[in-house]
Amino acid sequence: MSDVRFIEVADDFEGQRLDNFLLARLKGVPKSMIYRVIRKGEVRVNKGRAKPDRKLVAGDIVRVPPVRTKQVEQVTPSQQLLETLDKAVLHDDKGLLIINKPSGLAVHGGSGIHIGMIEALRQAYQAPHLELVHRLDRDTSGCIMVARKRSVLKHLQEALRHKGQIQKYYLALVTGHWPKNLSVVDVPLKRCEYPNGERIVRVHEEGKPSVTHFKVIQAFADCTLVLAKPLTGRTHQIRVHAQHAGHALIGDEKYTDATINKTMRNKGFKRLCLHACRLDLPMLEGHTLSTSAPLPDDLLNPLRAYGLESFDVSDF
Repeated sequence: MSDVRFIEVADDFEGQRLDNFLLARLKGVPKSMIYRVIRKGEVRVNKGRAKPDRKLVAGDIVRVPPVRTKQVEQVTPSQQLLETLDKAVLHDDKGLLIINKPSGLAVHGGSGIHIGMIEALRQAYQAPHLELVHRLDRDTSGCIMVARKRSVLKHLQEALRHKGQIQKYYLALVTGHWPKNLSVVDVPLKRCEYPNGERIVRVHEEGKPSVTHFKVIQAFADCTLVLAKPLTGRTHQIRVHAQHAGHALIGDEKYTDATINKTMRNKGFKRLCLHACRLDLPMLEGHTLSTSAPLPDDLLNPLRAYGLESFDVSDF
């Protein structure tokens, strides 16, 4: 059981929600308990009660009550994972890391995953304050942003909330021949959960507005390499928009016919064929940073066998 603590909010954490502020400082405490002590008034901000979504201000004094914590086992990343991440750094400055995440690596631990990319990076850099700016699905490879400073995290997450400020580009291999005149898919998406606990995203009139731009890179005999540029950031957006267009992503176990996936596995495409190939983002200093991640070998090699021609994602 911890003791009562009084924590002064530093400048870097101004604007953070109270619940997120506590979650970062009460490792091993269930979310339900954190919300319970807030609701009961045991957490105080400047001696007053506060709601979970209270935005903190620099200089605020947060009273953190005694809470029982469970021992959190420290999982050490393997040397192989550390070496992989070291080679995957695309950009590194005092405020921001951009990593070329390999397919199969979860961005964070949980749900049976002992350690994810962010936990490994925190240990590798001895920097527990590193935070994910956004997420990529476990099986998606490519560019992902990790903030070194709270000010950078706030700046980039605010930019993500405003359509068009951060440009994300993905390479996707889809089934069949994508029509060259199909450049925009604009249909709402809704997350659904089935009784067995599986979560899936569907096109639904009650869903959130979702827009993805598509451009054909190269057509092959039975598939097409496309560039996808999502203007909104919904879960599984590219995957579901491509499926809705009649050209699901190869290797997608949720949204693509299993027979197609099996056929393409035999041709060398053994995972979800989706790669975050480029990021254009506004930096705090005022300039735009453009970062590209080359196609990994597990996609590049079978595409070359198909006759892939050279292209440059910076041209799009």
